[in-house]
Amino acid sequence: MFLQNKVLRAIEVLVPATVSHAHCDIPCGIYDPITAKIAAQTVLKMAVRLEAADLSGGVTSVEQPNGIARLIRVKEEHAQHVKNELNILWADYFKPEHLEKHQNLHELFWNANKLAGANKQGVSSESAQKLVDTVDEIAKIFWATKNVDYDDAVASVRYGA
Repeated sequence: MFLQNKVLRAIEVLVPATVSHAHCDIPCGIYDPITAKIAAQTVLKMAVRLEAADLSGGVTSVEQPNGIARLIRVKEEHAQHVKNELNILWADYFKPEHLEKHQNLHELFWNANKLAGANKQGVSSESAQKLVDTVDEIAKIFWATKNVDYDDAVASVRYGA
């Protein structure tokens, strides 16, 4: 029992009080803007659904405000996910030589972060589409740094109807 308590205390000391999640600060070298693209598409889908919601009849059951709240929560979570994923690419992947070759890179990242924030604050399918388009521009540059022509051929299928 004494040894078990000692081991438990040792584990408590080794386990951090706060767990942080990142991809990744080693760095592992595995980067792909597709996660930001999928998150941006999700923001767009939620904005479209929110704009289409019929609230003219007032609240008819608890399901209606619950459904709206869920759409908003998902929209905001995915807008934050866009910011997180893009900031990882910006901070860990892109280098000064990329910025020299693609001089609008800083502005694209800045605009994408501002658009993600605006999409957290409000509901606009137009703004959400701009976010998707800006993430696509970043993806094109990302893949160009690897000598790959970017084409998200399945984007419309992934997004769905």
